[in-house]
Parts: sequence; structure tokens; C-alpha cells
Amino acid sequence: MEISGGLTTIIPLAYLASAVLFILGIKRLSHPDTAAGGNRLAAVGMLLAVIATLLERGLDYTWIIAGVAAGGLIGAIMARTVKMTAMPEMVAVFNGFGGAASGLVAVGEYLRVSGAETLAIDSGVSIMAGTLIGAVTFSGSMIAFGKLQGFVTGNAISNPLVKFSAGFLLAVALGLAVYLIGFESNLLFYWGLIAAALVLGILFVIPIGGADMPVVVALLNSYSGLAAASAGFVLENNALIISGALVGASGLILTGIMCRAMNRSLANVLFSAFGTGAATAGRAADGDRVATPIEAEDSAMVLGYASRVIFVPGYGLAVAQAQHRIRELADLLTERGVAVRYCVHPVAGRMPGHMNVLLAEANVPYEQLCEPEDVNPDMENIDVAVVVGANDVVNPLARDDPSSPIGGMPIIETDRAKTCIVIKRSLSVGYAGIDNPLFYLRNNRMFFGDAADALARITEEVKQL
Repeated sequence: MEISGGLTTIIPLAYLASAVLFILGIKRLSHPDTAAGGNRLAAVGMLLAVIATLLERGLDYTWIIAGVAAGGLIGAIMARTVKMTAMPEMVAVFNGFGGAASGLVAVGEYLRVSGAETLAIDSGVSIMAGTLIGAVTFSGSMIAFGKLQGFVTGNAISNPLVKFSAGFLLAVALGLAVYLIGFESNLLFYWGLIAAALVLGILFVIPIGGADMPVVVALLNSYSGLAAASAGFVLENNALIISGALVGASGLILTGIMCRAMNRSLANVLFSAFGTGAATAGRAADGDRVATPIEAEDSAMVLGYASRVIFVPGYGLAVAQAQHRIRELADLLTERGVAVRYCVHPVAGRMPGHMNVLLAEANVPYEQLCEPEDVNPDMENIDVAVVVGANDVVNPLARDDPSSPIGGMPIIETDRAKTCIVIKRSLSVGYAGIDNPLFYLRNNRMFFGDAADALARITEEVKQL
């Protein structure tokens, strides 16, 4: 469609405005008080980019409106029905759908130009990159969803055949992509590239254990952005290139943050099959250590007459959906004059910021949240540290045993608090597959049971003080 003179000027300005709104939106996501506004800014930017694209391309609005209506309905239903505890699974699905959408754009473009003898280098690279990254992101995200949901084993699968197959398929996929760019079009080879990329995505995520899911989710989010940027190059759409690059860059930055929080390299996360080691779940190998249990009444006494209390949430909090219970107990302690804070480890939960999302749903004041480096130097002055469903992020072996699978990982040093109460269903190991000496320390008490029920019982006892 021929663009009028006015639109020739307006459309680039609209793309520029949308890019600015994307950047401002991401910036405002850095603080809970501005995050909702940041989401709205980014949404307005995307709407502006979509309108500009429709005007530029002169597309049939019938299918566009139908797609917007269907997608909006699905989104509204998910927003209303998906619980905050299921956010990791939904993020994984969204990453997969984003990769699939970008991959389908590349597929459509290849089918459109497949009659030509050879692809132009620039468009060919964009199409093949979009196809490969999009397919890997889709299948990998579906496996991540299965691991998070429990359909696929959450254990790391250490198998030389898996590693060899992944390497072989990567070489095949890259070889097919280079051939399809440099030689005449071949639909059979192109479908082979898609199949190899889909299987590669599966083999990419299967070997990764549940402990590393936050890193995987962040990395797949980055992949979805890179796929979108590739689709932008395919369509020659600046807004899509910019938005995809922003998502890709932010995902890579977040991946780096997660790796630093575990003191591990990305290569180690992807290829070490972390969490496959066997461990005893209960007593140590020498049989001399015994965990000391505690009940609600004694827990309430310790907490109710403390001066400083810190809560450490973990994945068990999400499983029990106990975020509102922990807020209720914290509010009750605050009313009694207890100074309460929540210490959140960067990799606690199943996705980046998982615990922050849950605590935000319970309207926990942002100023009460802190990070390990904020509280560890002062941990010896904390009267009570309450660990709710966490394990590896409070395991002293990370600090004390360099040979441990989690050796060197920064932890929340609750073992140095005056008293530590661990709320957990059992003495079972965490995702790292190793025993936790914290459970057997003299200053630690184990409250066995469901986190929501345990916190409710403690709260009732505190009310009686």
C-alpha cells in the first residue's frame, strides 16, 4: 500500500515513541510502587507500535481484530484464574508462545520467498535465526512448563547421550541454516531445520534440575526476545526489533544476576546436571545428629517476646500458598513491637522474583524486604529467623564446604541467628540433593508440617500471649 506523505512522517515518530515508552516502562518496573504504571506505559507503547504497523502495511483488519479479541479474552481469563503461585508456569508458557509466534513469522516469510533460487544473505540470516531461536524457545519452554507443573521430572538428567545428541542436533541445525541461506530453497531441509530445533529445545532443558529453574526461565525469556528481534528484521519492523532487543538484553542481564546469586557460571548451570547427587534425607551419615522439633505454642513464645525477627520464604511457601498467613503473623508481631523483615534470596522459588511476587500479592510492605547482603552482617543480633519452606538458600554447606555441590553460593546465614525455626514438611533434601546441617544445630528448631497450617497455628498462639 502506498503511504501518504503525512503517514511517512508520523509512522517513524510513532515507532520512536513506542520505543521510548518500552524503555520507560522497563525502568519503572524496578520498584513495586511504579511497576503497575510501567506495565501500562509499555502496553501503550505496544498499542502504538501495532497501530503504526497496521497503517504502514495496510493489512486486512478483520483478522487482526479477531486475533486481538481472541488473545485479549484468553489473557483476561488467565489473569483472573491463574494463581500467583503458578506464575512460574505461566511465564514459561508465555516465553514459549512468544518464541512460537516469532518462529511462525520466519516460517511464513520463508514460504513466501521459497520460490526464489536463493535467499538474500540479510533476509536469509534473519529468517533462519528466527526459525531456530523461535523453535528452541518454544519446545524448551514447554519442557520448563512441564518441569514446573510436575508433568516432567524436575530432576536433572545426567546422560552423555543427551549431551551428545544436543551437540549433534545443534551442528545439524546450523548446517541446514547455512545451506538454506547459501543455496537454492529446499522445503524438505527447512522442515528438517524446524524439527531439529524443536528437539534441540527439549534436550536443552531436560538435563537441567529444578534448582536451576530460575536461570532457565530468565534465559528462555531472553531467547523469546531474540526471536522477536529476528522477526523484526524479517519484517523490517523497527518497533519489533527494539522491543525484542530490550527483552533479550534484560533476560540476559537477569540470567547473569541469577548465576551470580548461585556463584556459578551459565555453562555450569546448563551442562552440569546440578541436583543429581544422592543424599540422605534425615540423619547425617554418621547418625549422631538429631533435629529438635518445636510446636506452635513454643514457637509463639519465642516469636512473641523477640525484638527482631526475620522471615526467609522459600518454594514451600508457594506450594502451601502461605503468603497471606506469613503477612498476618508478621503484622501481629509488629503490633507487639517486634521489628520484622523478610529476607529474599535471588534464586528462591521457581522463577526470578518468585518470592517477591508472592509477598507483593499479600501486600507485604516493600520497605520490609531485604537481600542476604543486607542482613547477613547483622545476623547474630537477630533474635529469631523463621525459614518457611526454604532449604538450599540457607544451607551452611555453601559457606563452609567448598567441595559441596553448592559450595561458594551466597546464602542467608540463618544458622548464625540466636534462634532459627525452620517450617518444613520433613527433613528431605532440597533441589541440590544434599543434606542441610542447619536442621541439626543446637539453635535450630524444626516445625514439621504444611507452611500455611503451621503459620496459622503459630498466629493463633501469639494472639493468646
